[in-house]
Amino acid sequence: MKKLKLLDTIATLKPIAVERLTLVEEDYTSLTNLPNGQVGTIVEVYEEGEEDYYLVEFADSQGCEYAMATLSADEILVLHYDLAIV
Repeated sequence: MKKLKLLDTIATLKPIAVERLTLVEEDYTSLTNLPNGQVGTIVEVYEEGEEDYYLVEFADSQGCEYAMATLSADEILVLHYDLAIV
């Protein structure tokens, strides 16, 4: 698996429970989870033994952050804008 890196754009692969989120906007306090498919940006990489964890910032289409969560590699998918031919 390709190593994820700082500032990669990702999408969630499964719902993230609200208990794991740091909510920035009060409008979202009624959430029970962050649904799968939410797009975010990796803003920090934590290397713990053989597994890495990623601090992901979630923002709306105007760029206003509404939540953050620390996620593992199996919870996210890196999005690509350009086709990389290997």
